[in-house]
Amino acid sequence: MNNEQLIMNANEVVAFLQKSPKEFTKADIMYFIRENDIEMVNLMYPGGDGKLKTLNFVITDLAYLDTILTCGERVDGSSLFSFIQAGSSDLYVLPRFSTAFVDPFAEIPTLCLLCSYFDKDGNPLESSPEHTLRKASEAFTKVTGMEFQAMGELEYYVISEDEEVFPAIDQRGYHESAPYAKTNSFRQMCMKYIAKTGGQIKYGHSEVGNFKQDGLVYEQNEIEFLPVRVEDAADQLMVAKWVIRNLAYEYGYDVTFAPKITTGKAGSGLHIHMRIVKDGKNQMLSKGVLSEKARKMIAGMMELAPSITAFGNKNPMSYFRLVPHQEAPTNVCWGDRNRSVLVRVPLGWAADVDMCKAANPNEPKTDYDTSIKQTVEMRSPDGSADLYQLLAGLCVACRHGFEMKDALKVAEKTYVNVNIHDKANAKKLAQLAQLPDSCEASADCLKKQRKVFEEYGVFSPAMIDGIIAQLKAYKDKTLRKDIEKKPKEIQKQVETYFHCG
Repeated sequence: MNNEQLIMNANEVVAFLQKSPKEFTKADIMYFIRENDIEMVNLMYPGGDGKLKTLNFVITDLAYLDTILTCGERVDGSSLFSFIQAGSSDLYVLPRFSTAFVDPFAEIPTLCLLCSYFDKDGNPLESSPEHTLRKASEAFTKVTGMEFQAMGELEYYVISEDEEVFPAIDQRGYHESAPYAKTNSFRQMCMKYIAKTGGQIKYGHSEVGNFKQDGLVYEQNEIEFLPVRVEDAADQLMVAKWVIRNLAYEYGYDVTFAPKITTGKAGSGLHIHMRIVKDGKNQMLSKGVLSEKARKMIAGMMELAPSITAFGNKNPMSYFRLVPHQEAPTNVCWGDRNRSVLVRVPLGWAADVDMCKAANPNEPKTDYDTSIKQTVEMRSPDGSADLYQLLAGLCVACRHGFEMKDALKVAEKTYVNVNIHDKANAKKLAQLAQLPDSCEASADCLKKQRKVFEEYGVFSPAMIDGIIAQLKAYKDKTLRKDIEKKPKEIQKQVETYFHCG
């Protein structure tokens, strides 16, 4: 972090210590707690259901605080993860000092720290979410010599009581301003709190989806993050969902990240943007066009896309969003600025034009390096995803692209330059692979491609077995076809998975 980032940082711990979180030590944390009258410490960690778990400690003396920060605590792994048996379930959770933030909701001054899991022998738990992602990131760097960075577009619906004033137009909520969008101030407060926890936010806005149902208003929102190291991206998304839900509870709203909550209305995705960086420079562009390295990344995602759904689309309602001929993708292809494809290359400020001066004639000419902004975007995941598994899976896929001998040919074969659903593309469409249409089908794809995810010890065999078993248990192979014209049955499924992830 540079001085500007430290001075304006919203995280109270960073602002107080004037240090980058990566430099935090145990002494720093103890100093902050002592000097800021912190009375409690929360250890937080993701469970197998994709939600944050919390262990509370009241701070009574410095010796006990030192014990908590040094030794962590025991937890019951069998209550957190389905792959751990009750007979040998004890795990350790150890705080990572770099994740420290002041709880914005606690009445008692409280410091929160995210944790890593360790097994009985004191080794990182092979199948834990955070360690799996770290292994994926390290393997990517080992193979490519570059850092893998990511960020998410977190979409969600806010549900509130109906208001008759300034009614919104159904399914026309994209970037709408108040008073037609009713929950903008709620989203802005969410952004403020997420920033306080250390989240690096790009922007927030209202999304397309809005509708009324049973006396309630459903408004879709999005908070998009900035690209950071992939491990940090997962932590930030995990904490952001926790913040949004807690703040919704305080406001008296309900919130859902579910992929689909009613037919005929926009579903919510969790699009993931990625870039690769070496020596601080983005490697996604070369002479103003998408680089060979970026196309290799895309090729890996094209190859492994069917099995990535096993990490990013984790319940049956995911496949009511991923249906043919809609904006959510089903065809394994990629393209520029094209929302009908699986992997999109968004506008990246690649044109050598000083738009700032064009918009502001009084400004001097600038030589700002806009190439750092270029990313590629995976559009299939949704809010049911296990964030750590998903980002690890994408990291593996992009690494795999560098190891494929025919990567550039695969990229060329799967590229489309216009809407894939146009009649002119019928022949091309017939040649493309399709995403799975159910959790069971997704499990089958993962089973076929599991070897790639297990390479370099990234995904443990036990973890892959557990994911396959979890997906198979839904028994939804024909569910979409069976109930697609039965609104009551669909609503029953919506209610079952309303608070997923």
